[in-house]
Amino acid sequence: MGIKVEFNPDLALRDIAEFKKGKRKIEECIPEKLKVGKVYNFLKKEQRIYWFEGEVSLIETTTKGGAFSQPVANVQLMEVTHFMQAGEVWTKGKYEVLEIFTQEKTKFVKGCKMARK
Repeated sequence: MGIKVEFNPDLALRDIAEFKKGKRKIEECIPEKLKVGKVYNFLKKEQRIYWFEGEVSLIETTTKGGAFSQPVANVQLMEVTHFMQAGEVWTKGKYEVLEIFTQEKTKFVKGCKMARK
């Protein structure tokens, strides 16, 4: 028997429309108006492990097929906590927005991830 853990190289959250439809908690979604320098809370189902020693990409994930967007922003994870709720493991934490991307220009982030700026 092992410990089920998922290693995530980025922070994948849902579109804010999922919260507005009542399908997700607000912390599971990308805020409507991201601001550089602002700290936001996030919430993910299951036990997740993230990298803390540098920037990670904030990406949007969809409900259908688990598809992912290009990076929306680069963020710095500040804290992560695992907890039990209704018999399920969850991960919650905080991230600070370092840079927000647009679709006008593509660049490499940290030498391995592509992002639009």
